[in-house]
Amino acid sequence: MLQHLRASSHAHRIVALAVSGLLAGTLAACSSNSGQTGPEPSVESHPPVGPVPAGLARFYGQSLTWAACAPYATSDDAQSAFRANGIQCARLTVPLDYDKPDGPAITLGLLRHRASDPGDRIGSLVLNPGGPGASGMVAAAGMVDQVAKNDLGKRFDLVGFDPRGIGASEPQIRCYTDQERDAERADDSETDGSPAGVVKQEKQQKDFAAKCAQRTKYGDDMLAHVGTRDVVKDMDVLRSVLGDEKLTYLGYSYGTRLGSTYAETFPKNVRALVLDGAVDPDQTPGQALVAQGQGFGTAFGEFAKWCAARQDCALGPDPAAATKGFQDLTRRLIDFPVPVGDGRKLSYEDATTGAIQSLYQQNLWEYLNTGLNELKQQRGATLEKLADIYNERGPEGRYGTTQDAFTAIRCVDDPRVTDPKQILESQERYVQVAPFLDDGRQASSARDSCAFWPVPNTSQPHEPNVPGLPKTLTISTTNDPATPYQAGVNLAKALGGSLLTFEGTQHTAFLQGNDCVDKVGIAYLIDGTTPSEGTRCQGS
Repeated sequence: MLQHLRASSHAHRIVALAVSGLLAGTLAACSSNSGQTGPEPSVESHPPVGPVPAGLARFYGQSLTWAACAPYATSDDAQSAFRANGIQCARLTVPLDYDKPDGPAITLGLLRHRASDPGDRIGSLVLNPGGPGASGMVAAAGMVDQVAKNDLGKRFDLVGFDPRGIGASEPQIRCYTDQERDAERADDSETDGSPAGVVKQEKQQKDFAAKCAQRTKYGDDMLAHVGTRDVVKDMDVLRSVLGDEKLTYLGYSYGTRLGSTYAETFPKNVRALVLDGAVDPDQTPGQALVAQGQGFGTAFGEFAKWCAARQDCALGPDPAAATKGFQDLTRRLIDFPVPVGDGRKLSYEDATTGAIQSLYQQNLWEYLNTGLNELKQQRGATLEKLADIYNERGPEGRYGTTQDAFTAIRCVDDPRVTDPKQILESQERYVQVAPFLDDGRQASSARDSCAFWPVPNTSQPHEPNVPGLPKTLTISTTNDPATPYQAGVNLAKALGGSLLTFEGTQHTAFLQGNDCVDKVGIAYLIDGTTPSEGTRCQGS
């Protein structure tokens, strides 16, 4: 999962559920599992495995108590996902600050599905779906049925973890209340580029940053230690506690940044890395925004061609006119939002978020066309539901914390951008490459919440350099809307690993129904076989 970077003044979000085909896939978002309560609690304990950094032995050798997963659910998505059969959950304890291992400790939520053939078991396959801010527990639970059908389910324990501050991990990063998040989504003044609009937006962003520090346990100290730098150290503790001498890892989207950073930090502890939907490791925030905008622009063009072939296409029979058609339908929401029930209205913000959510997977294009046809009739239920899926808003109005966590992590992973000219330039270039998202108003130079963040960044974009790393496998999709194809090419080259090209229009591809991609990825994870240079898989 990689959140989409917004061309607006508020926390340029980089995402939609990149593995939405795995986590949701449809607007129904309901589970077909039986709702079993899970196994009886069991305690696993063994000495630390592999090298142990000084002062961390008690963490690397800790016991885990595996039990039913229902108590770990902190969102509607999690409640549904945790009905999967054969899963068990536990808590892993790690230091808040690795430089102070005797200081406060925090916990991470873990979810596991055991290998079905223990006698042929290789170890654990650790999963992260990206975000940053997405739940690895929910993602792993959603993949159980898929993995059980292939050799991965026989040979590996599938393990998902909620990174520090996220989901079932404690404490959670918490910034906005449910009511405040609803209000933020309904406010279409946030892209007002006038001087008064910029002042208002920056006040909102400063307030958001302050609330993150006030409402998150340990405050500034927690916010300073939620970035990739610290999460990969948690991953190494997890590796040892699971009993694996070396890490086998599957990272989607932002999860590829975790994978490459782990390789830099613990190169001798790597067994295998599959990195799907790569984040370009060397891009600045502005460059990433524009590159992602180009990806969405390309995906929208593909949607427009698909739609034009249908008699019911909301944007008409000419793909060249689709951008204007989309703008005409959505821009009027800025002044005239459409009621959707329960006192809510479809804003321009939510309409475009719903569209972007649909562009992540082709199986959501049908819903986008339905939503746009509804909009012609002054109805907005489908687009609002798509935006709710993106924002993790449940039917009772409760939100997950992914959006809060995303901002907190991004603000310490990347350098802050404070130059108004640089901000304006990025905004203007964004709508040039994704014109369907041009709202027709003056671009805003307002700084986002990271400019007011209470702690400094702890990482910088850079090209990884890891001599002697075992062969890695990067999977990159030609028309990926969120992480453009070239980013995967760049990451594979930087790691000295193999590249698998998937020809399709979606975000991420492994274990999502393409036999060619799955065959290559599974062979690599099991026995280290890498594809020959130039290998390509075709989408449907």
